[in-house]
Amino acid sequence: MDTGTGSVGFAAAFIAGFLSFLSPCVLPLIPSYISYITGITFGELTREAPPGRIRFLTAAHSLIFILGFTLVFMLLGLSLTFAGGLILQHRQVISKVGGVIIIIFGLSITGVINLAFLQKEKKIEIKSKPVGYFGSFLIGSTFALGWTPCVGPLLASILLLSSTEKDIVRGAMLLLSYSLGLALPFFFSSILINNFLAYFKAIKKYLRVISVITGIFLIIVGVLIFTNSFGALAGWFEGLFSRP
Repeated sequence: MDTGTGSVGFAAAFIAGFLSFLSPCVLPLIPSYISYITGITFGELTREAPPGRIRFLTAAHSLIFILGFTLVFMLLGLSLTFAGGLILQHRQVISKVGGVIIIIFGLSITGVINLAFLQKEKKIEIKSKPVGYFGSFLIGSTFALGWTPCVGPLLASILLLSSTEKDIVRGAMLLLSYSLGLALPFFFSSILINNFLAYFKAIKKYLRVISVITGIFLIIVGVLIFTNSFGALAGWFEGLFSRP
């Protein structure tokens, strides 16, 4: 049976990226990330009418930062899909095991079960940022290689999903979709930092609810992978929208 995820898989990857942005590990730290990669103080970033130079630097460094983590995510996707292709005869087993792991991740995020290893933050730290745009690229790359209790299960789930793809390009595109889900809100938050701060105050009290929604989302993805339903669901959607 075909295990291809189709458009539904790309949509799931994009949603996972967006939920990563909303996670308690990332969302509260967005202003710090932006100030760190740009070298611009928080006071300058949040001025009511920042100079054009600050707007340009913020946008440019944010895009380079995004490029850094996107390239790493796509390389990870290529690697996992390639590895899955080498053991093609075991693809069904990979789907079953991957589905179970993703369901466990979802249960952990919702708080139904407690997995201690997911509660420990593991990441590569750069105490002193290198100068210039290369520094922003390097920070983006290390961000992609980092592991946090919130983002780790989401990223790992999409990587497991990519390992079930037969085409390595589709595996990379899944991780590109994930990156876009994370990158787009990050970029708009960076160039509209004052708006971001206002919205963050409004949604801060719902971060626990967002975590539960994220966990439920992962459980659904895990069930779809375990039951090999992504391909069938994608076919149903394509048929639905192709009707005259």
